[in-house]
Parts: sequence; structure tokens; C-alpha cells
Amino acid sequence: MYQKILVPMALDHGVSKGTLEIAKALTGGTGEIIALHVYEAPQGSVQAYVDDEAKQEGLARARAELQAKTEHLNGVKAEMVVGHTYRSIIDYASEHSIDCIVMGSHKPGFSDYLLGSTAARVVRHAPCAVHVYRST
Repeated sequence: MYQKILVPMALDHGVSKGTLEIAKALTGGTGEIIALHVYEAPQGSVQAYVDDEAKQEGLARARAELQAKTEHLNGVKAEMVVGHTYRSIIDYASEHSIDCIVMGSHKPGFSDYLLGSTAARVVRHAPCAVHVYRST
């Protein structure tokens, strides 16, 4: 059984019931489950057109939405980091001694035929076990 499981989530998808059930089963009911949202700030030249106040408002909205989507989940701790999705998931897992990452994957492109691109990168670079859940 795993003691610390990370369940990455995107706010537009929410926390998948399937990934949470898998995470709870893998802890045996005694481990810690962390729902992680990675907030991606505007990138590249877009940064020049977005003022700091708008960036802070976006971040605050994301925090509020994360809280609203996870507050009813017993035994799940919500966390949010700012960064690039797959890299931030891997860094968080390394820095917080995560034993297993349980994440969903959907609609892969041809270059990532078996997994979505984020899931594929996490599987390749994670410092721990990764369980990928593909919903039907």
C-alpha cells in the first residue's frame, strides 16, 4: 500500500471519481491523498498583454474553484502550484516524497497514441509509481 498519493487534476475536468477511488484503494484507507492543480500562468508574448492585477485575479479564481471542487472530499487535501503541468507534477512528487501518482488520461494525439501527452511525460519522468486511469 502507498502512504502518499498525488492525484493531479485540471479545474475544467475536476477530480475524477475514478482516480479518487483508485487512490483510496491504493492507500488501503490509511494513506494521504493530495489533489493537485497546476495553474499555468500566461506564457510567452501573452505575458506582455496581461497586467499583474489580472494575473492575481486569475490565480485567486483558480484557488477558489479548487476549494469549491474539493471541500466535500473526505480525506483529500487540495494543493495548487503555479507552473508547467507535467514538470510541476513531477517536481511536487519529488519534493513531497510522493509514493504514487494516480492520474487520468484522455484523447491522446497520434504522437502519444497510448497516453495523453501530460500522462505520457509524467510516466516517463516521475520519481515514483504512476497509475494511469483511462475512463471509458
